[in-house]
Amino acid sequence: MTKIMIVVHRTEAADVLESLQQAGLVQVLNAEKAMITKQWPELHVESRRPREIEETVAQLEKAIVFLHDYAGQEPRQSIFGPRIAIKKNKYAEVVSGEQALDLLARTEVVEKEIERLSTEAENLSGRLDCLLPWADMETPVEALRELTTVSAFAGLLPHQHFEETRDALVELGAAVQQIGSAGIMHACVVGCPRVAVADVQKILRSNDFETVNFECMTGRVGDLITSCHGKLASIKQARAEAETEAAALAKDRLALQILHDHHHNLLNREVARANAPATESVVLLEGWVKRKDYRRLENLVAGFAASSVSEIQPAEGEEPPVDIENKPAIEPFEAITRLYGMPSPRDVDPTAFLAPFFALFFGLCLTDAVYGIVLVGLLWWILKKIQGDKKFIRMFLISSVLVIAAGAATGSWCGDAVDTVLPQDSAVQNAAIAVRDKLMIFNPMTNPMTFFMLSLALGYFQIICGICIALYNNLRHKDYAGAVFGQVTWLIFLNSLLVLGLSKGGILPAGLARPAGILAIIQALLIFLFTERKSGLAGRIGGGVFALFSTVFYFGDVLSYVRLMALGMVTGGLGMAINILSKLLMDSGKIGFVLGLVLFVGGHMFNMAMGVLSAFVHSLRLQFVEFFPKFFAGGGTDFTPLHQEYRHISIEQE
Repeated sequence: MTKIMIVVHRTEAADVLESLQQAGLVQVLNAEKAMITKQWPELHVESRRPREIEETVAQLEKAIVFLHDYAGQEPRQSIFGPRIAIKKNKYAEVVSGEQALDLLARTEVVEKEIERLSTEAENLSGRLDCLLPWADMETPVEALRELTTVSAFAGLLPHQHFEETRDALVELGAAVQQIGSAGIMHACVVGCPRVAVADVQKILRSNDFETVNFECMTGRVGDLITSCHGKLASIKQARAEAETEAAALAKDRLALQILHDHHHNLLNREVARANAPATESVVLLEGWVKRKDYRRLENLVAGFAASSVSEIQPAEGEEPPVDIENKPAIEPFEAITRLYGMPSPRDVDPTAFLAPFFALFFGLCLTDAVYGIVLVGLLWWILKKIQGDKKFIRMFLISSVLVIAAGAATGSWCGDAVDTVLPQDSAVQNAAIAVRDKLMIFNPMTNPMTFFMLSLALGYFQIICGICIALYNNLRHKDYAGAVFGQVTWLIFLNSLLVLGLSKGGILPAGLARPAGILAIIQALLIFLFTERKSGLAGRIGGGVFALFSTVFYFGDVLSYVRLMALGMVTGGLGMAINILSKLLMDSGKIGFVLGLVLFVGGHMFNMAMGVLSAFVHSLRLQFVEFFPKFFAGGGTDFTPLHQEYRHISIEQE
């Protein structure tokens, strides 16, 4: 990364930022992160939000969401390709014209009208629900408020309390008239002398009486209900007309989507300009650019008469952002690195090292050739359909090829379907068995120890690779003591222990045991004495003891790779169980054959789905927990240049 400073006259700031955004070369630092602000505190920083553009973006987003519901039967965008491809001239026509803004204004009017009608309809429906239990009341509702010698209370009384309440009220000289009902509630009017109002209200409250208020209403309830129905019908008609207009506007919503993405990019530029340090006449754009892109940036800025770019030195302790770039075959696995976190500027990019291990581990965990073929076909189809970043899909596609290889090597084709499901002793079965046996290297069901030893060997090899990467990184940064006592001693120590164990087990010549043991003891002493080199005597002893004890952790890490065998055999075992059940059904008649076929397909699809999930999670875990800690510090900041972002559209390259 190269630290740069672009000095731009205010009159050119907007155009320069637009060019930078189109090129996607520079990560522009805001005033808070820019070193020049700390060196020259007197620099002016506007730090204002472009509220007008923010409001426009929000309005456009709201209008697009609103019109989406009125799109009718028009073809919707695929979930794999949610952005609409348009040509550059169409984009320029929309952003430079006024039609999209007019469409936005009309959409907002229609949306507000529909919201108003919906609110009115909701209020009228609530009023209607309140009035329906009182439909049989002939007395105008205002008469209840105009009584002089008595008081009247209208409300709803629960059915279980009605008889008891009525008797208690009658004893007080009150009268209760039931008008109608609403579910388990009785609509009734209670009349009583004014002197008994307090006692009547006390009884009503104790029996869950719900007062109904007819304020602002006049006339008979039946007439009020008829009026509500008439108003609701009018609102329904008006809303239908408004929705028809919304459907017509929805046909042109692409213009709003284009304008939204244009203003979203404009907003990003304005935010960058507003947060950049500046003087009265110039804007100072401090940032980072990839070293290989610096010449291209110089040529871009040279096109502006009142702007210049220069390379500057980072401040002491300032760390550059990190960008990882790999060859096409490795690039998809950058997704794994980004899931863990970006490497620090001192780290080695782990992507190229984890890629073959992850793909191989994924294949061994799934270990079925047919599953791999299905995954390759499905992922290839998705890859052709999907828009945007395809790294994850490509990573799974490459890994699925290893699933085919692992399945063929272990003789797993939908488990043991070749032996159990295919017609016995048929030409098809004999040919399938011949092909399977020719490709198969070992059968984990009959020879599980081979799979076990393979898993341990792969684990040990990956851990040794991690130590070697750390060794290379220390040498690269001229930390020779760290390289010798942090990695070389461990490489010799662990390999000496391995040779010692294999010699004692009779796998290697017994004569290697003694020199391997002596070499291991020497390395153990070096690890004990020099692992902690910057502390006092007590610190060095404590650090040395802990370092030697961490040998147990290495053994634990290696044993963790046994999960490769476990998952591979579980996938095969479940596949065999599905085959047995399917075969039993298929041999029980025509209906059984159909049911067996359904079980076979559905069972293996389920097994494949669960296997993919397990293979991904556990292969990921082996990278993050066992491999990365050997050499990877992480904590880097991702390089995020100012670039164009499109949410709704994609511009076709001519």
